[in-house]
Amino acid sequence: MPVRLIVRTFSELCITVGAVIMLFVVYLLLWTGVKAQTAMDGEIDRLLEQWGQGSITVPEPPAPGPGRATSPIPTPTAYKSGEPFAVMYIPRFGKGWDWPVLEGTGVGTLKKGLGHYAATAALGQRGNFAVAGHRRTYGDPFKDFPKLRPGDAVLLTDGTTWFTYRIDAKPYRTVPGDVGVVDPVPRKSGYDGPGRYLTLTTCDPEWGSSHRLVAWAHLDAAQPVTDGKPAAFHS
Repeated sequence: MPVRLIVRTFSELCITVGAVIMLFVVYLLLWTGVKAQTAMDGEIDRLLEQWGQGSITVPEPPAPGPGRATSPIPTPTAYKSGEPFAVMYIPRFGKGWDWPVLEGTGVGTLKKGLGHYAATAALGQRGNFAVAGHRRTYGDPFKDFPKLRPGDAVLLTDGTTWFTYRIDAKPYRTVPGDVGVVDPVPRKSGYDGPGRYLTLTTCDPEWGSSHRLVAWAHLDAAQPVTDGKPAAFHS
């Protein structure tokens, strides 16, 4: 085979491979984001419609106080797998950052929003309410995860109550098998007893999944939605 033909064939192959790679990058950066935005908007719309009809049963809010508050809270109706039940806001990530929280952490669920670890506590309940989200792709919900700092507010609403959690430390880096981070009293969190906690998890590095970033927070306050948005929402 002539050298010129070999060179031309190799060049065409490189161009084809390059085009495929570019299309894949466009898919990751743009198309998954578009799909996630559409899915996210749909889930939030579903929640708002349900809340407007008063068709969701939720627990009574806890008394304001630190994560170790001891006032009893009725157990809420079980969340349905793959279904949305709350909306999360993190002011640190910008005014337009709002994501639905769905039950479960399956691949399909995390394409539509954030996912609640099914074996962990319910929102506002005593124990550890743990939530996972993509760092990149499907809308990049936790792209800015490393920016979280102690004192940052994480706000959630279930349609009747606003729950304000406060981040207690900079994100902690660990491996995927470290399941103790979502224990009722999460290991390595610094908490020394039962309380009402929130755990957020995402992948690390930014475009990989060899490790996990984890942020822990305690329930700082709760108030009825009829009282308006919490002051922390505007901080």
